[in-house]
Amino acid sequence: MKFQRITTDPQQMGGVPCIRGLRIPVATVVGMIADGMTEDEILRAYPDLEREDLREALKYAAEPLRERELPLVETT
Repeated sequence: MKFQRITTDPQQMGGVPCIRGLRIPVATVVGMIADGMTEDEILRAYPDLEREDLREALKYAAEPLRERELPLVETT
């Protein structure tokens, strides 16, 4: 899968995957979504981001999990 909006540069942010060459790591965006922030809240906090950046960040984060079987632990 090719990602148009995810970039890595060893000279920027230690090579951490970022959004469109900005100093906004994919992990930061995914974490905000996981914490329950809405797209509008994230876009207000980071005005350089676009809605499609958020979607691609989620797709990028999901990619390593494709076609992998992860054990689920039951909780009681």
